[in-house]
Order: sequence, then structure tokens, then C-alpha cells
Amino acid sequence: MTADKAEEEVTAGFVVIGDEILSGRTKDKNIGFLADYLTAIGIDLCEVRIVPDVTERIVEAVNALRSRYTYVFTSGGIGPTHDDITADSIAEAFGVGIDVDPRAKAILEAHFPAGQLTPARLRMARIPDGADLIANAVSKAPGFRIENVHVMAGVPSIMQAMLDAIAPTLKTGRKMLSRTVDADLPESRIAERLRDIQNAFPETLIGSYPRATDGRFTTQIVVRSRDETVMNRAADAVADAVREAAGQ
Repeated sequence: MTADKAEEEVTAGFVVIGDEILSGRTKDKNIGFLADYLTAIGIDLCEVRIVPDVTERIVEAVNALRSRYTYVFTSGGIGPTHDDITADSIAEAFGVGIDVDPRAKAILEAHFPAGQLTPARLRMARIPDGADLIANAVSKAPGFRIENVHVMAGVPSIMQAMLDAIAPTLKTGRKMLSRTVDADLPESRIAERLRDIQNAFPETLIGSYPRATDGRFTTQIVVRSRDETVMNRAADAVADAVREAAGQ
């Protein structure tokens, strides 16, 4: 991974593509994985869009996010069937042509036994003009990268392998750190204090997450910041506020 220690914020958007996700037939597993993965390497996932297999919707989402964030990632729709239209949609978004890419074709020819590279499978070698390939260690059919957009498969194991392949090429920022404070009381008892602490430490993000177990309400408070010193000061303030609210 690029050894970039600068304080520049590196951001990302994610476009999840597929009617099967929106209909509920397939349960998405890629959003959470990508969020965890990017956070761990210092990239903020700022926006996720789930769009159907409709060219206009894919083009709209990709063009909106690629101009807004450092990187865009997509998952889904680069397989061999007629409804796998992501590659064509990305080509349209960039205003470039698309055809069978000799590099991708060679990968598939080496993978499939002689005579088994069917026209349907050859569709997976169609790559927009000017794009670089993303290696696929699982099933070989490559994804691709064009400018700041990375196009990956929807199958979680393949998407994860592709992400591992591109991670060393990504610019990263300072990692977001976090501390968790558990409060044995409902969030309404500490909401005002949390607001004051957030105002006092604008370099942090303070999230309050209520929970209920057997009718008993508790709260988990997460303090996030790229500055460890500031994070710890804010978290200590939160812990003090929780103790005071609990009458300890």
C-alpha cells in the first residue's frame, strides 16, 4: 500500500449494482466488507448507492460519485449473462468504446479448456477502451479500472480477491481511530452532555447507539478521530459524563 503519511483525506463511493440486491433475492455482503477494509487502510467510505441493472442509473451513479470522491468502487454485473451490463454502462459513463480486450481474452483462454470459451464467457473479456485490468485470483475473469473507478464482481469471494489485488495501488490517508465507551443507562440521560462534548472536540465524531436487552436500555458511545490525543481526551470526557449521569 502506498506509504502516504500526509493528512489528506482519501474518500470513496461505492455503487452496488443488481436487481437481485434490490429485490432481496441476494443479500449484499460487500458493503460491510468494503467499509471495514477501507477504514483499516485509511480511506473513508462516504457514500453507497444501490442501483438496478439499468444503464442510465448506473451511468448516473458512477458519474456523480467519481467527481465527488477520490475513488469509486462498483460490484456486480460483469458476468457472462445478458443482464450483466456494467462494463457497457461504465464505457458509456466515460464516453469510450468497449470490445473484447486481448489481455482479458488471453486470461480466459488460458483458464478454460480448449473449446469451452463460449461466446457467453467471452463477454467477460469485454473491457472499456483505456481501462487497466484487475486481477481475479478466484475465477480469473478480470475486473477493470478506468481513471478512479474500480469495477469488480458481485460474488463476495471474487470481489474480495479483486480488492486485495488493487489495494497496493490505492493512495491512503491517516487512519480513523476509535474508542468505545459503554454506558449502563439510556442515551437520553447523556444526550445533552454528548452534544457539549462533540462541540468541544470538533475534530472527533461521536456516535451514540442505544441498545435494549430484556427491556433494559443501555448505550454504546463510539468516539472517532484521526488524532489519537484528541480522541482520548474526548473519550475520557465521555466516560466522565457517563459516570456522573449514573451517579457514580
